[in-house]
Amino acid sequence: MTLAISNARIVLADGVVSGGIIIEDGIIKAITSELWPQADECYDAEGRYVSPGFIDLHVHGGGGYDFMDGTARSMLGAAREHMRHGTTLLLPTTVACNDEELERVFSAFREAKVSTEDKPHLYGVHLEGPYLSPLQAGAIDPAYIIEPKAEHVEKVIAMGGEDIKRITFASELPGAMEMCRKLKEMGVVLSLGHTDAEYENIAQAVDAGASLVTHLYSAMSMLRRHNAYRYLGLVESAYLMDELNVEIISDGKHLPPELLRLILKLKDNDKISLITDAVRGAGMPDGSIVRLGSLENGQDAIIRDGVAFVPDGSCFAGSVCTANRCIWTMCNLAGLEVYEAVRMMTYNPAKVLGLENSKGAIHVGYDADLCVFDDDINIKDVFVSGKRMNLEK
Repeated sequence: MTLAISNARIVLADGVVSGGIIIEDGIIKAITSELWPQADECYDAEGRYVSPGFIDLHVHGGGGYDFMDGTARSMLGAAREHMRHGTTLLLPTTVACNDEELERVFSAFREAKVSTEDKPHLYGVHLEGPYLSPLQAGAIDPAYIIEPKAEHVEKVIAMGGEDIKRITFASELPGAMEMCRKLKEMGVVLSLGHTDAEYENIAQAVDAGASLVTHLYSAMSMLRRHNAYRYLGLVESAYLMDELNVEIISDGKHLPPELLRLILKLKDNDKISLITDAVRGAGMPDGSIVRLGSLENGQDAIIRDGVAFVPDGSCFAGSVCTANRCIWTMCNLAGLEVYEAVRMMTYNPAKVLGLENSKGAIHVGYDADLCVFDDDINIKDVFVSGKRMNLEK
């Protein structure tokens, strides 16, 4: 099966070119300026952008569904909501919870990932907890925060196995380094977040395999003093350590435009990935009351001004962002060119996951995961493995 996409503004890693893309059996075969009349199917992009499909490393839900609901229906419902906004690969993300809930999430994931329904790639599960600092819990329910004792880590591994692709944890907790070494052997991406750690401990975690920082500036330590001396927190360590990639919630709310520009100035841009961190309220209007986490044991949040708050308004409770909004924010509020912003939600996260040789770029031999959008980053069409997706709800 050969598909020819024509009349496109093709978003490459280093710029935008006009032309077309030839796809054969779900793989990019050629990038060309010529028509391809022998194709089995032709698609006219009508002058719109065609970019790699967006990769979301950190997302909790959307469209009224949360991955913590523990059903394949919710797993697919949330995934499809984000696919409608250009996401072609995502990591369903948990919150700290009890073991029974976590087991249901893994079961739902295994059922959903083999579904034949139009959906993005469900690459694996991101565990945001339960091994977090209660001092940096943010919107996470501290009742479910625990230390990474070896027997519990083994229990979680037995539940999730190879479906565990990423974990966010606090490196200062007893047992954290032993857990790092165990999960690193499994190929799990180790991400520092919801942590009160200081530089020395963070450096130890990097030596043990930590390579990512979870939602930079949110729920993490910063520069502090002990008597006369100053100690770096995770924010400053993330800038200093080239080994660490960072992810940022680019909804324009969690990080104001000035801070986005500062991050771009201080951190190697190839080390920055955009995320939505979206909760079930993504795609829902202001004023909606939603549950962060599962319907049974989650916490209430309210959507105001395009972001989710805890009920008393004291802190954010996750975003209601979508991937195309992340791109729009970085272009219109942080000053990036389209191709630069797109790279932060395609190739950079692909590198974090070790998928940079097959996903995250429009390149011959790569998977044909693509999205089509206009100048305002409104999504027109999405292709997953070369197949045009049905985006209807």
